[in-house]
Amino acid sequence: MTLTVPCLFGLESLVSNEMKRLNLSGVRAENGRVHCEGTMLDIARLNLNLRCGARVLMELGSFPAQDFEDLFQGVLALPWEDYIPRDGEFPVKGYSLTSKLHSVPACQAIVKKAAARRLGAIYGCETLPETGSRYQIQFAIIKDTASLYLDTSGAGLYKRGYRAQNMGAPLRETLAAALVTLSRYRGRDPFCDPFCGSGTIPIEAALIAKNRAPGLDRSFAAQRWRNMDSGLWLEAAEEAVDKEFHGTYDIWGGDIDPAAVELARHNAALAGVEDCVRFETADAGKFHRDSEYGQLVTNPPYGERLMEKKEAEALYRSFGKAHRGLPPKWRTVVLSSHTEFERCFGRPADQKRKLYNGMLKCDAFLYGR
Repeated sequence: MTLTVPCLFGLESLVSNEMKRLNLSGVRAENGRVHCEGTMLDIARLNLNLRCGARVLMELGSFPAQDFEDLFQGVLALPWEDYIPRDGEFPVKGYSLTSKLHSVPACQAIVKKAAARRLGAIYGCETLPETGSRYQIQFAIIKDTASLYLDTSGAGLYKRGYRAQNMGAPLRETLAAALVTLSRYRGRDPFCDPFCGSGTIPIEAALIAKNRAPGLDRSFAAQRWRNMDSGLWLEAAEEAVDKEFHGTYDIWGGDIDPAAVELARHNAALAGVEDCVRFETADAGKFHRDSEYGQLVTNPPYGERLMEKKEAEALYRSFGKAHRGLPPKWRTVVLSSHTEFERCFGRPADQKRKLYNGMLKCDAFLYGR
């Protein structure tokens, strides 16, 4: 079957590399999503192991859809009964881009009606109860071609299960993992985040250092599907645990807010990495390290949600001054939406990568490449 992993724009190559490391075949990336060929076991493996992908979708079919009749007949022809039982709940959501069928609510209604008609005919009932497990239907209509999926993940993969609270401007775990990956951190060098907030970046760094699958402490929609053997999830989990590393790591997070530091420690304990991450109340403007090598990955305030722009600029200047005291072999990744970041930081980036933090268009500023 074809499996599709949506992701934030700019992360396609990282997700593609993750899927290749899982030895999946036919991995191919396009804007905002990565496809591969896989089995029911691979659904479990992807959900448990992906760090940067948004969710795992099972593709049921793709067909031209220039009008509502095309859409209805295409959906009606798909074998929904192979996946959705008589009492299965099957809500519909999706999107349309550069297509004649541009009304998403109308498309949702057509997809629902067609799937319900087929299931009703198969199960011999006019009204389906929808009292059982959820089989979320997703559609994507792009350039007049409709693709239909079942969402195997349920809650987005960024919901690792360790962060019940945040400090007001949360960085999604998937994006935090992507920033750590861009720094090329693998657990050998010191790792620091001077604006750690609720600890997401250092915690994701610890999970990467330990090679711990980020989905081990949560559940997924497909675990409750009747057509998926529960033993596959146990097999995938055992495979993931066998690949974990056990070592000593130098991972540090600092924040000027003591409440943030306490929350970060709490989240690290929930993630099971409190033994390899240190959190301290610290001023990023006084950050200093003597070690020859290291990675610094951080997401400072942008001046859009947590503080005013001028305050953010002053913060970047003081942090930039402290950063210039680091040994030259340190690698740094800073995520910011502030258009004047490089000027305030006092140094142009060696490389920039466009990313999105929620709806905010940002740049990842890379230094020491």
